[in-house]
Amino acid sequence: MRREDHIGDPIGIAFLESAETDSDAVLARLREYLGTKLKLVKAEISHDEITVEVESRGWREEGARMASAAKDLHAKGARRAALPMYRDAMNLDPLNTDAILSLGLLLTEQEKFAEAFSALKRAREFGAAGNQLLIAMARCAARLDRSATAAAYYEQVLKLEPRNFVARSGLRALGRHRKESRKPPSAVRTVPD
Repeated sequence: MRREDHIGDPIGIAFLESAETDSDAVLARLREYLGTKLKLVKAEISHDEITVEVESRGWREEGARMASAAKDLHAKGARRAALPMYRDAMNLDPLNTDAILSLGLLLTEQEKFAEAFSALKRAREFGAAGNQLLIAMARCAARLDRSATAAAYYEQVLKLEPRNFVARSGLRALGRHRKESRKPPSAVRTVPD
């Protein structure tokens, strides 16, 4: 779990805790955040990141099949039918990163930004990565009036892909302009005949 993803939510407070703070309260917050389907085994808390080890008794194969069927429906345009199937896939296997990411992306399309941001954070915590995820998180953060967070996600995209048009447009929409580091033109050498 990354600090930048949890600014302003109950988990975000864990990053501000001092050594003297009651660690049981922090662990209780983590357990609540993870839900009843995931059992917290171990947690390591630092200033910028919380690493947790969890146990889950999910139905991986069934969850994967359900997520695949939901993705197929989503691709065919049946978004409303795909939504409960993604949720069912997550209920079958709470660690199904593909289902969580797809649910977050679908909710972003439907402009349910708070719910989408929550799903996208969870997907990122379970290993999802890439520009599509970061752009969706930035879009949600911007619509939730978290412009600094949105800008940070767009900047991460531009670190991975400096010419990404969507990220550049997103930064401009937020009133921020990225400074490009341009290399000076190299000197041209002439070779004598």
